[in-house]
Amino acid sequence: MNRTQFLQLAGLALPFASIASNQNTVAKNAKGIRIPPYLEAGNTIGIVAPAGYISLEEIQPCIALLKTWGYNVLVGPHVGKQQGTFAGTDAERAADLQAMINNPAVHAILCARGGYGCVRIIDLIDWQPLKRQPKWIIGFSDITFLHGHLQNTLRIASIHGKMCGSFDYDWSKEPTTTMELLQTLQKTWSGEPYKYTFPQHVQQVNGTATGVLVGGNLKCIESMAGSSSHITGKNQILFVEDVDEALYSLDRMFWQLERAGILKNLKGLVVGGFKTKPDPNNTIPFHLCIEDMVKEKVSKYGYPVGFNFPVGHQKNNVALKCGMVHTLHISTQENYLTDEPIR
Repeated sequence: MNRTQFLQLAGLALPFASIASNQNTVAKNAKGIRIPPYLEAGNTIGIVAPAGYISLEEIQPCIALLKTWGYNVLVGPHVGKQQGTFAGTDAERAADLQAMINNPAVHAILCARGGYGCVRIIDLIDWQPLKRQPKWIIGFSDITFLHGHLQNTLRIASIHGKMCGSFDYDWSKEPTTTMELLQTLQKTWSGEPYKYTFPQHVQQVNGTATGVLVGGNLKCIESMAGSSSHITGKNQILFVEDVDEALYSLDRMFWQLERAGILKNLKGLVVGGFKTKPDPNNTIPFHLCIEDMVKEKVSKYGYPVGFNFPVGHQKNNVALKCGMVHTLHISTQENYLTDEPIR
């Protein structure tokens, strides 16, 4: 099925003239990345599930909280469907994402969950309406594929942050920090600047660097190599995280980034949360930890490297503006990442 047939089947072949232009409110940063308009109360957030399955019941806490924040919510018609591990067929998942991109009344697109599946639909999407009317796309994990495509092909900023599945808490039993972490998402898409501090680490590399922030799930970044969506590393600060990978597999991923020239080109590196699993096929434990394997590959480049940054498959997962210029500062006094200009 080609793209035209897909759009006709989905009933989404809208003429470009029907897309409200946001050119007057879309800014560019110093690196030429277009910044979608920030959200205001009364705006509409569309919810789609472009990858793994999630039920309609599981997204209700997210919908309720978004409404208390003052937003309208539009749920894709195929959200809640299932085909194996996917949230519906490739065509159904792509149709929901396409509809939200095409709809001028939708101001941002929040992904319901990650898992696996974005790479199967990324080339089914007609991205031209998004270029005409940029809007924030939000998510992490498998959504890294969309972030990579948005920054490196479309030159549009996006938000790496919690998804609908991350809202399912009993707030009466949660510490206030849980809500504060969720609110980093609201503050980020509302345009508030941020400065995230994180602990010193014995293997960090001190220094200060400014560059365009890119990154996400390490496995997805490795898988994008050689495609139109791949991260180049040039003048960029890269952040990485992953879950349920064996240490030897992570080492191989970092070697792929090194051999592809990505690590060499960076301005700085931020290492987030990594939850590893044992290798069942090897009785000898892999001898390098995350910090060892990173330092082995990047120490010769001399740019700042920080560890244990609050991003990844964990509650402590702050929202980040991908494609935006950030400053990374690593020192014995303070470690931080900020999107604010450093004076």
